[in-house]
Amino acid sequence: MESQIAEIEGELKCGLHKVPWLPGFYAIPPEIQIAGSKAYQQGKIYGIDASSGAAILALDVRPGDHVLDLCAAPGAKLCMLADMLGSTGSLTGVDVAKHRLAACRTMLQKYSLGDRTRLFVADGTLFSLLPVDSSLRRVEGSTDLEGNENTFSEWTSRRSWKDRQRAKKANATGLQHLQATSEPELIYYGKHSGLVGLCKSDVLCPSADDAACTSGYDKVLVDAECTHDGSVKHIQKFEFWGWKTLDRRVLDAERTDNLLQLQLRLLTNGFKLLKTGGSLVYSTCSLTVAQNENVVQKFLSTHPLADLQKIDLSDSWPCRSGGIPKTLRFDPATSQTSGLFVAKFSKLPT
Repeated sequence: MESQIAEIEGELKCGLHKVPWLPGFYAIPPEIQIAGSKAYQQGKIYGIDASSGAAILALDVRPGDHVLDLCAAPGAKLCMLADMLGSTGSLTGVDVAKHRLAACRTMLQKYSLGDRTRLFVADGTLFSLLPVDSSLRRVEGSTDLEGNENTFSEWTSRRSWKDRQRAKKANATGLQHLQATSEPELIYYGKHSGLVGLCKSDVLCPSADDAACTSGYDKVLVDAECTHDGSVKHIQKFEFWGWKTLDRRVLDAERTDNLLQLQLRLLTNGFKLLKTGGSLVYSTCSLTVAQNENVVQKFLSTHPLADLQKIDLSDSWPCRSGGIPKTLRFDPATSQTSGLFVAKFSKLPT
């Protein structure tokens, strides 16, 4: 391991400094770009803000867990979740933007982390597919994708003529996001994700309202869309975009109101898909109270089975308490990270 560190330091021409409160993380100066290095291109390292890594650790993913990442793009958190799962359990990634989720698929394949993963283009506020049930009927000998259209065989990147034509049409008309009424589209599944040999109609059947309590996800991450005003890298982009766009992208009241509704709906649906006794982490990279504490309070007021949990690991983290007890805030001044709000919930028995 030490020889690898020295090799990467030589490529990046900077020192790698262990992050003492975050296992497996190394800090580099913000001006260093890792994309051109061999270590990055060969899938040995990936970049993620330390605060985002903390939010994932707060989930306490265990071997055998079924994990849902409801806002999966751009993919670094998805990779970390897959890394933590290892060779057991399953990981489901959902995102409304197909081109962004395709980038997640590329990342998973690059780092060889996709074996137990499935990726759905879907509206995270409406997504209702549960983890694969081991009792579902499995069809033996299903190896030819085109030969048996009703059964999952091993995933292939080959697309049918119809799929290619549909993609061309979507690109031509600028339809980058799934329409809210569309069915979830499965764009990737690993060979050990539990789908191979199953009937598609069984797997793609929406869940009943109360089914998740016993057959839902053990862990759910809702890293919700937000104004990104706490992300240092995001704010720096306005130097390129032009600072006049800040008002439209971050400060516009109508957009913020729409985001608040979206965040609450994402949190609500993520909790609906959570198994009784499971854990959900809600996070945003906004510094505002409206997108964080206010969303949490509104959610708790209408969900009596949601229990706000203390994040035990946070005792050693360089963060401060949020405006609600048990919630956390990272920020550049306190944590030397981008801003991030983190709240953890568990689902009580009915």
